[in-house]
Amino acid sequence: MGGLSIWHWIIVLVVVLLVFGTKRLRNAGNDLGEAVKGFKKGMKDEDKPSAQLGDQSRTDEQSRTDETSATRERDRDAH
Repeated sequence: MGGLSIWHWIIVLVVVLLVFGTKRLRNAGNDLGEAVKGFKKGMKDEDKPSAQLGDQSRTDEQSRTDETSATRERDRDAH
């Protein structure tokens, strides 16, 4: 009566897949992964003086934003 068995988790997983679909879950996973990478990079860059961060970090952010936008547009066009 205390914990959830493996069958409960399987049922929850199936319901989530049916409600959200695999594509939407995959996109959410990609977004979460990018957020974690950005956070880790930000924590590493925190030690550097702000003058060293400069344009390089802005260029990296812009290229990632462009890639993400292009991917989302391609996915929308596919459906």
